[in-house]
This record gives sequence, C-alpha cells and structure tokens, in this order.
Amino acid sequence: MISVSKLLCGLDAESDGLRYDAAADSVKPQIVEERQRRPVVVWNTTKRCNLRCEHCYAAADAEGAPGELSTAEGKALIDDLAAHGVPVLLLSGGEPLVREDLPELVSYADEQGIRPVLSTNGTLLTRKKARELREAGLKYAGVSVDGLRERNDRIRGEAGAFDAAVRGIEACLDVGLKTGLRYTITEHNVADLEGVVDLLVDVGVDRFCFYHLDYGGRGADVADIDLSPAATREAVSRLCDLTREYHAAGEAIETLLVGNYADAGYLVEYAAREIGPERASTVRRYLEHNGGDPTGDRVADVDPVGNVHLTQFWQGYALGNVRDRSFAAIWDDESNPLLAALRTREERLTGRCGDCAYRGICRGGSRLRALAAHDDPFAPDPKCYLRKAEREPGRALDLADDGSAAD
Repeated sequence: MISVSKLLCGLDAESDGLRYDAAADSVKPQIVEERQRRPVVVWNTTKRCNLRCEHCYAAADAEGAPGELSTAEGKALIDDLAAHGVPVLLLSGGEPLVREDLPELVSYADEQGIRPVLSTNGTLLTRKKARELREAGLKYAGVSVDGLRERNDRIRGEAGAFDAAVRGIEACLDVGLKTGLRYTITEHNVADLEGVVDLLVDVGVDRFCFYHLDYGGRGADVADIDLSPAATREAVSRLCDLTREYHAAGEAIETLLVGNYADAGYLVEYAAREIGPERASTVRRYLEHNGGDPTGDRVADVDPVGNVHLTQFWQGYALGNVRDRSFAAIWDDESNPLLAALRTREERLTGRCGDCAYRGICRGGSRLRALAAHDDPFAPDPKCYLRKAEREPGRALDLADDGSAAD
C-alpha cells in the first residue's frame, strides 16, 4: 500500500512505522515501530460468498471449497504465524462473515499478538455483529464498495448490495470499529471515484483504499475492462488532487493506492510538480523505506484449504500447504525458484522496467500482470503509466507536465 495522504499531506497514521520506518514522525500509536520484517498475511478463510463480483481475485461463489481449514486448523495457523512474527492477519474470503467462527478466530489472533483486520463486502454486517467483532479484538474492517449504487450493484451481481454495504459501514462506525473503503478501479466504475469518496466522507468514513485491477481469479477474465495506462494516470492524479483538496478543507482523510507500484514513481513526480522538490525528496525517502511491490516478500496469502501463495492475487501458484509444513518453513524455503527469483527481482527485470529511474521504489510493479501479459514474470508490467522522460536513469525531476500520454 502507498499512502497518498501521508506522502503528499503529511498525515500521521498508525502504520507509519510498518510502511516507512517513520514511527518517530508520527504522534499516533504504531502497529510496529519499524518497517516490517515479516509478511502481512491474508487468509482467505472461505471461498463462499453471498455476492458474485466480476473482478473477484478469489473466484468466490455460493459454495465453499472442499476441505476448508477448520476452526482448530485456523488456530494452529495463527499460532504458526505468531511464532513467525507476522504483524497483521487480514481475514478475507470469499466473504469471511459467512464463517460462524469468525469472532473466535479474531479473538485468538488478538490473543496471540497479531493485529486482526477484516476484508468484507459489508452486506452481512449488522450492529450486533460489528460489536461482537470489535469486542473480540478486531482492529479494522475494510468494506468493498465499487461505485455508487447502480454501478456497484451491477459489478457485485446483486441488487441492494450498495445500500447493504453502506448500512454495514454505518454499523461499524456506530460501535466504534475503525472502518474504511476498498474500491477496485476499472472502466466500469472510474466515473464514480469522486462521488464515492464524497458520499462516504458524509457517512463518516475517513480511510479509502483504491486498488488497481490485478489479473487473478475472475480479475483475469475481465482484464479487458482495466484502465489504460493513460486513464490510470488520470485516475491517480485525480485521487492525489482530491486528497489534497480534502486536507486543505480540514478533512484528514487517509487515502491509499494498492496494486500498482508505478504509483510510487508518479507520486514523486506529482510532489515535485505540484508541491516542490523538498516534498518530492521526502516522498522518495519514505518510498525507499517502503521497498516497492511486496509480492513474495512483505505480503503472503493462505487460501481456504491451506495453500500458501506469493500474494492473495496469485492463487494459481502455490508454494506449499500449511497442513504439510509450517508457514515459516514454506515462506523461508528459497529452494523454490520463483520465490527466490522474486526476492531478487530487480536484477531480473527486463524492458522498460530494467533501467527505470524508479526501479528501486517500484520493483517492477505487478509480476502477476507481467506474467499474464507476456508469459514472463520479469517482463514489464503492462499497467505502468510513467513517461519515458520520467523513467530515464539519473534524470533531474521535470516539473513540467505537457499532458502527453504514457509511452
């Protein structure tokens, strides 16, 4: 994740130590005091979901996967993750709220010293359920809303999904559970970006995570609705402008970009052009600490049946299964050639990524998109929207923006 509000507006956040080694710069209590040394783990607790979203990376459906991890196996996984020093466990799905033992799993993770957070479509969140989860130790709920009412419901395959998600957000806020928005930008909903932010600010949400489409699960089936590089650049620029406008008006919203580390280079360029070279230098320093795309390094995934993946989006490739070996044994086993190669990817990147000025803070972006587009995990990410002049090694920052498209 890249925090636009932190980088451009200096917003303090509880994750500053985790992402940027910037705990000393923040007055907020920190998740960790320094940049993470162990991965954040996404656990897809089930494949079952009450919706059918067109871009679902987990390809969730109405039925769970055969042999999903039981409550006891889930607790054993949590023990394993705690022993490995995992700082955060993101409980996802499918829809994790269809698991009756979810509060028990949340409580157990909290007891073991792991920060439990939730990714949900929000439609099953009632005030009673939100309070139960908060009391169990849940620290944050990210609710997916992919546009205003009409577009969201079409994308999510269910009439009324938007209104139910907003009610779920309100239920969380009513019981004091920190809550944010998760929004995947495609051609189908980019027109609603500002409207969604404006609406949910009115509701009381102050954290917005904007995801680029990655090509896993059903996301691979709808790659043709992904934004072009030029449209992506425009959307990211709009989000930067919107963040600064809200902060200038006294609204300390937190906005984050997820899934395309070309955003890192662009934010340096944007800061230099719109704010000044001193801010651009600070942005770059924070992003150097952040370390670029985390796939296979600072993020990991465990699917419903215990397979360990390089990231939650790359579920077509498994490193091993926690029923056979511990998570730590799987994650630290660099005899796996792809895992080892991804951890030294900078020296393997080809094409426009190979000599890019921002290679160190991007790491080539999504290796899954590169694989999908070029059948090569070290080829250029097709979603990169940086211009040739911006990518030139060692170039001076060009504060001018001539409006030309990415090349």
